[in-house]
Parts: sequence; C-alpha cells; structure tokens
Amino acid sequence: MAREFTFRGKTLEELKNMDLKEFANLLTSRGKRTLLRGIKLGWDLQHKALMDKVKKFRQGSYSKPIKTHCRDMIVIPDMVGATIHIHSGKIFGPVNIIPEMIGHYLGELVVTRQKVEHSAPGVGATKSSAGVAKAKK
Repeated sequence: MAREFTFRGKTLEELKNMDLKEFANLLTSRGKRTLLRGIKLGWDLQHKALMDKVKKFRQGSYSKPIKTHCRDMIVIPDMVGATIHIHSGKIFGPVNIIPEMIGHYLGELVVTRQKVEHSAPGVGATKSSAGVAKAKK
C-alpha cells in the first residue's frame, strides 16, 4: 500500500488550501523568512511572474513551457504537478515538481555543473602529441 504524502503532518490537499503565510510557518527558518519577507515587500517581480504562469498553467490558459531563471524561488504546493524549466546557467532543465520537493529551492533541482570529458590532446599540446600527429598520416 502506498504511503500518503505529508509535509509536517499536513496532506497535500491541506497544504494547497492554506494561505501562503500559513504555509511559510511550516518551513524552516530560512524558507519562512524568504516567503514572509517577500510577501511584505510585494515579492520580487520575477517570482510574481513565475507564480502567475503557474496559476495560468493550472487553469489551462498557458500552453508554453514554464521557463524561469528564479533559482531562489521556494517550491510551494501550488507548483506540484507542473513541469518547470529551470535555467542551469547554460540550458533550461525540465523538472516535474512532485510533492517531495515542497520547501526546497528550485535551484537545488537542476545540476549546474557537468562532468568534464577530455578527448585526445590537440596537435602541439605536448611533445608526445607530435608523434601522434605523424602516426595519423
């Protein structure tokens, strides 16, 4: 039997019905401060634009993929089920928001560093590569 998701003793439906201030009280101190301070200051324009896109997506009036540079946005219950393309510094990585991501920052969900893979050394890179270049002829 599958376990029902809970966040600090609240189900997903209860979280979705909560006011943003009530939800902020369930977060850690840093997340709580970020949300409450944003509410008082009218939120950052980028955060507000992202939330408007998510709201339109829920209503079905937004058909394009939701793209954002807001890596410092906290995942709130309204985002669950949406696919958000988060900028990693080079590309927009698609992330399906699931209930377990609530309370995390969007930046935590996309990897910014890639594994470095080197191919063969270039011609003239080392003294030994001179022999490699001659062998190819």
